[in-house]
Amino acid sequence: MITERAASTALNVVERMLDEGFSDGRLEVVDELCSPDIVEHQFGMSGTAADAIQYIKKCMADVHTAFPDLHFEVQDWVERDDTIWVRAEGVGTNTGPFAGPPTGLPMRLTVFDVARVRDGRIVEHWGVPDRFEILVRLGRIPATAVPSAA
Repeated sequence: MITERAASTALNVVERMLDEGFSDGRLEVVDELCSPDIVEHQFGMSGTAADAIQYIKKCMADVHTAFPDLHFEVQDWVERDDTIWVRAEGVGTNTGPFAGPPTGLPMRLTVFDVARVRDGRIVEHWGVPDRFEILVRLGRIPATAVPSAA
């Protein structure tokens, strides 16, 4: 465990977005933790201000519906000035639609997030979930096409 976590507001913000938003499906956390003027760069959610807020909420709702038992654990993080880089691992079971009907299969994925946080709110975000890994683990892409997919 990293003892400096308690001192990092930015890490707390990112962890709450993962835990309360994506894992618990509490969409109101977006309004609390994202600046109304947020600039979102993540593929599928990119936009600014109110548009970005709505895209983030939709993505959270979709992920929570597809993986209602999803849990994230931050593995690594680095912070400099108002920017934090986070690597998190997520695990869950696909019991709702995601790139097709539910599979019932367990899923693990890696997410890299970069966020600029000011006054306890995300003002800019880049997210890179390993969607390829998700598709392989859910059987949407054959594991035989991927070396060491296990």
